[in-house]
Amino acid sequence: MDELTDAQWARIRPRLPRPKKRGRPRAADRKTINGILWVLRSGARWKDMPRKYGSPVTCWRRLIRWQREGVWDHVWRGMLRNLDDQKRLDWAKAYLDASFASAKKGALE
Repeated sequence: MDELTDAQWARIRPRLPRPKKRGRPRAADRKTINGILWVLRSGARWKDMPRKYGSPVTCWRRLIRWQREGVWDHVWRGMLRNLDDQKRLDWAKAYLDASFASAKKGALE
C-alpha cells in the first residue's frame, strides 16, 4: 500500500483543520491519514493496521471526526478546484452515479 507522497501531502495539509493546543501531543496528521488510507485500501480491520501509522483508535476517531466536520469534503473540493485551475478536468465528461441512493418504499422518484 502506497503512502502519501510529499506532493500529495503538500496539497492536503493546508486543507486540514488546525489542531487545538491542549493536553498531550497530538498524533501527526500525515501518519494518521496514511493509516486511514491503509485501512480503506486494504479492507483490513482497524486493529490490524500496522503500528507505524500510530494507534488504530486515533486513526479511526480522526476519520470519524473529520467526516462529521466536513474535512474530507473540503479536501476533495479543494483538490477538484486545483485540478480545474490547471485545466486538468474535462467537465463535459463528468457524470453523477446515483446507484448508491436508496429508493424509499420502492419509490421511483
